[in-house]
Amino acid sequence: QVQLVESGGGLVQAGGSLRLSCAVSGVTFSTCNMGWFRQAPGKEREFVAALSWTGGSTYYADSVKGRFTISRDNAKNTVYLQMNSLKPEDTAVYYCAADRSRVALGIALMREARYDYWGQGTQVTVSS
Repeated sequence: QVQLVESGGGLVQAGGSLRLSCAVSGVTFSTCNMGWFRQAPGKEREFVAALSWTGGSTYYADSVKGRFTISRDNAKNTVYLQMNSLKPEDTAVYYCAADRSRVALGIALMREARYDYWGQGTQVTVSS
């Protein structure tokens, strides 16, 4: 059974930082492309960041470029999202997702349909 479990969310003031983690089990993590998405209240889920299974390519939404960093630790089967300079508009439920395809095409990794497995999400709230 494949499981993706996010953690690290919480309440933070604008300008602050959080690091989200997503622990993956039940699938060969080292060959999965990994992504982070978010969904704000009343809005559709949107792409945030993605990291190729090789670790060599990263992709970011324009709204988070320069502030967020995605990384992975294959020894721990975990993907991270370091979020700095947080803004109130970053408030959302953050989801991690895994893609087994081993095909790391940037545009494709920005699409929800690309991913095979999803976590339950972790809430991030940024106060002004």
